[in-house]
Amino acid sequence: MRADPRDKTLSDDEWAQIAGDVMNRTGLSAYGGEDDGVRWIAVRHGADHIHIVAMLARQDGRRWRLEFEKKRVRDACLAAEERYGLVSTAPGDSTAARRPSRAETEKAARRGLDEAPRVTLRRQVVTAAAGASSDTGFFARLEAGGVLVRQRLSARNPGQVTGYAVALPGDTGRDGGPVWFGGGKLAADLSWPKLRCRWAGPGAVPGDPFTTAERNAIWDHAGRAADEAAAQIRALAGTDPAAAADAAWAASDTLHAAAAALRSRPLRRAADAFDRAARAPCARIPAPTPAGNGLRRAARLISAYAYLAKDQSLAPVVLMLRLAALAEAVAELRQAQQRAAQAAAALRSAQHLHAAAPGTGPAQGRPRPALSAAALAGASFASPPRPDPGAPAVPAGRRPASRAPAPARRRGR
Repeated sequence: MRADPRDKTLSDDEWAQIAGDVMNRTGLSAYGGEDDGVRWIAVRHGADHIHIVAMLARQDGRRWRLEFEKKRVRDACLAAEERYGLVSTAPGDSTAARRPSRAETEKAARRGLDEAPRVTLRRQVVTAAAGASSDTGFFARLEAGGVLVRQRLSARNPGQVTGYAVALPGDTGRDGGPVWFGGGKLAADLSWPKLRCRWAGPGAVPGDPFTTAERNAIWDHAGRAADEAAAQIRALAGTDPAAAADAAWAASDTLHAAAAALRSRPLRRAADAFDRAARAPCARIPAPTPAGNGLRRAARLISAYAYLAKDQSLAPVVLMLRLAALAEAVAELRQAQQRAAQAAAALRSAQHLHAAAPGTGPAQGRPRPALSAAALAGASFASPPRPDPGAPAVPAGRRPASRAPAPARRRGR
């Protein structure tokens, strides 16, 4: 556990109280029941952090079962921030995708990859889902993108798909076979039941063929859909934020489809950054709305145009600006909902989009969201974080303070 650089230096007793609260909240060593709990130790290696190491064997020989331990550790961090007047960070909102493990990251570095296969596969699956109108089209786009696909079929109804897994060519395990990732292991909203809701759920966008006029006006059509969705999100942000959830979720489809169609690295970074801002807590699927369906249809139009015509000649700067305005609207929505991590993600996406359109800047004359992740985090609390006039500015991408790191594993085990 590490304190923010702007925080005061905590004493040994204060760190001990924080560590004890972590063990109590996780149930590993509850207050009053230490004799029955696990054995643990907290080591202070520096002035600003401690390491907590705990066994998972109880004193009666049974193995302790961890349940929602990450959320409980996060609650302990928030409690410590409030108790000792530390810099406030955003609470967990169950919208983050699964992060690569330390082993995956180190393996990718050894192979000279820019990112772990889990991250690449998540982007490929999101892009394929955004451009497909059925499971057949979804799997076809994955295979066209060079992704290995394994379908799980029903034992009761042969031919019915009940799940899927994906892998990257060349990413092998100890047995020499591909390392497979189920959709739910990439992100909660990429499981097969969640994806099926896109194509077969109530209010789903039909997969009818696109007309010639639609293909010719592809970028203008997508831009209008983005404008309409941004207007709806801003109108609902202060009155009924839940009604804008579908449009915010569908915006991710449009961004990923545009990034894949244009093969734009800045657009890809914008889509990746926006990913968390789009997701509803606990992977809930929002009820479809006309604005959301318009964005999904625009995503399929963009995907179909690139998939069929293979035309990469257009560089729609105007569309990037409209998507930037849409991302800013989603940032305002998430800020109104006091979801600081999602608001910061949307804002970073907007910044990437503005950077992808040279000579442009944020739109003038409209309300702007907070200018940093730290400021957005502060908006999630009733009282502002402890001021420190002499502290340096915190970059928007800084990892939140007081987050418990995953325990390191020794090599060779």
